[in-house]
Amino acid sequence: MKYRPLGNTGLSVSEIGFGCGNVGGLMVRGEHSDQVRAVARAMELGINYFDTAPSYGDGQSETNLGRVLNELSADVYVGTKFRVTTHEPGRIKGNVIASVDESLTRMQREQVDLMQMHNHVASVAEGGSVTPEEALGEVVDALRELREQGKVRFWGMTAVGETEALHRVIDSGMLNTAQSVYNLVNPSAGNAVPSGFDMPDYGNLIGRAADSGMGVLVIRVLAAGALSGEPARHPIAVPTVAPIGSGQDYDQDQSRADGFRFLQRDGYVDNLVEASLRFALGNAGVSSVLVGYSSLDHLEQAVEYAEKGPLPQEAMVRLPEVWAGFTG
Repeated sequence: MKYRPLGNTGLSVSEIGFGCGNVGGLMVRGEHSDQVRAVARAMELGINYFDTAPSYGDGQSETNLGRVLNELSADVYVGTKFRVTTHEPGRIKGNVIASVDESLTRMQREQVDLMQMHNHVASVAEGGSVTPEEALGEVVDALRELREQGKVRFWGMTAVGETEALHRVIDSGMLNTAQSVYNLVNPSAGNAVPSGFDMPDYGNLIGRAADSGMGVLVIRVLAAGALSGEPARHPIAVPTVAPIGSGQDYDQDQSRADGFRFLQRDGYVDNLVEASLRFALGNAGVSSVLVGYSSLDHLEQAVEYAEKGPLPQEAMVRLPEVWAGFTG
């Protein structure tokens, strides 16, 4: 396992992380014995970052991960998240602190290494979105207080929402990390995309984050399974899933994924999962790629593919030909 700096935090994280989300489902719906085996094996393989959230199984992922890590006396880095659920001035800070305390209780921990805002970021506060002003104001104030209390070491956000608003938060230098959608279907967080690109254009978000000293955790590297190359979903994976930061629906993402099968046909990779992981790891601004697992086999494969290193340059130069077709 190779390790990369998590921005300016001083932490070095495994380039493959352990995602505990709902899509893969292992830490939400898996058997406890399977969860223990998977986490133990992950640590044997060198994985040292585990990422969860209260919304994964309505707290079930946090509860299960905390239980397993305690059983194994695991010495690893743990990240979780919170959602701001009010826009009322003066109440956001308390809202964040209460959510963090609830997460720590579920996980049976006194501290987490990374606490991340799970809301979309947008210029207007409506629905579940948070504005840059809210994020850099009461949210950061809450996280600073939590750090003073010893409950949180570092903080970041899930970088989904309006690109301009996301860039404003990133450019502030007030956060330590960003979770970025970055995959073969939508590479805009780290690669130039064509004019008329019909998916969110994150405008080299990974490069901007690196310039601000932020670590980047890649999410949706397989576009929730659309880049797995397999139509069938694992029994404990979520049966249906909406795209985040990619196409208009899962079927479109899956159809567009077929455009990358030349990587397999021409011998660059064994399958699309390998292609996806090696593509993301080819970006020097990426700290870790979070993979959501349904089984121990998925874990073993992810680590095996990462060991092969980034895609060769002769494969990378052919990717823009495929992206050129992703226009409205």
